[in-house]
Amino acid sequence: MKKHNLLSIILLGNVIASCGTSQKDKLSYFSFNTSSFKEQYQPNESISLEIVNNEKKEVDSIIYYVNDVKVATKKGLEKVSFDLKDRKLGYQNLKALVYFEGENVETTARIELVSSIEPKLLSYKIVNVFPHDTLSFTEGLEFYRDTLFESVGQYNKSKLLKTNYKTGAIYKSVDLEGNYFGEGITILNNQIIQLTYKELTGFVYNADTWKVEKTFTFDKQVEGWGLTNDGTFLYQSDGTEKIWKMDAKNLKMIDYMNVYTNTSKIKSVNELEWINGKIYCNIWQKDAIAIVNPDNGAVEAILNLSDLRNQVKNSEAEVLNGIAYNPKTKTIFVTGKYWSKMFEIKVTE
Repeated sequence: MKKHNLLSIILLGNVIASCGTSQKDKLSYFSFNTSSFKEQYQPNESISLEIVNNEKKEVDSIIYYVNDVKVATKKGLEKVSFDLKDRKLGYQNLKALVYFEGENVETTARIELVSSIEPKLLSYKIVNVFPHDTLSFTEGLEFYRDTLFESVGQYNKSKLLKTNYKTGAIYKSVDLEGNYFGEGITILNNQIIQLTYKELTGFVYNADTWKVEKTFTFDKQVEGWGLTNDGTFLYQSDGTEKIWKMDAKNLKMIDYMNVYTNTSKIKSVNELEWINGKIYCNIWQKDAIAIVNPDNGAVEAILNLSDLRNQVKNSEAEVLNGIAYNPKTKTIFVTGKYWSKMFEIKVTE
């Protein structure tokens, strides 16, 4: 009896192993023909999708997917020409579901879509230089009713400030609880929205009373970095190349863009500001601002502010971070974490 059970177990194990090997082998039956793939593509191009039949199987049909969305169904091994226009910049995950001899199997590949625009290098002139609090680890900066609002980060030190930008005097200050790390802010419909770093939490304040009207939880597992608005929607960065588009009413993320130049993605997108239909982005650890088209994430221009960084002499000063557009003067205010100065600049081409 024991010998019989042992034999059954051995035979069953062989069957399972055989089935496992057989299923694994199927994955090698077909593959994308990547020999013609380029390292990068641009939106004005198309790509030829073709499946290589490595084991000469009789193929019935193939369903093609891009980023898990079905784009074509073809009989046999017929090729597909796929237009990359209107696709999100970034990686495009390709998948083919191949039906053959009463069975089916998937095969995958990936390409990268970059912007077709070479960013312009913009110039600027300094209009004014104002004092900035060297104790402020700046995470967000925004003008509202001619007054400057600032979000300050770090655990046990985070706060929301309302300041006199000319003198640096603080009109109003609200501390966050010590377990929150304050991040980007924006002001819309007389509400101040403030993000936190890793706590998946945001706060909505009444802009008049500064009372918290609502606390919300991010609906994606992302970090909170920069925040801005276009008058209708909110836009949030998360420290990657992504900028999330958010519904301003329910504070849910409804779409995203990947920030790209014509050669690569821009990692670590930080503080954001909406200026004349474009998103101005601080890039963490870079003394530059990327000007991004919100329709597709393409970087259209770069503003190199390294000369400003060189004018900040206090030893504790860290990276450039903080962009605020003053619609009254049509100038931009920029500063950084622990900077002693805030610069008012006017951008020119």
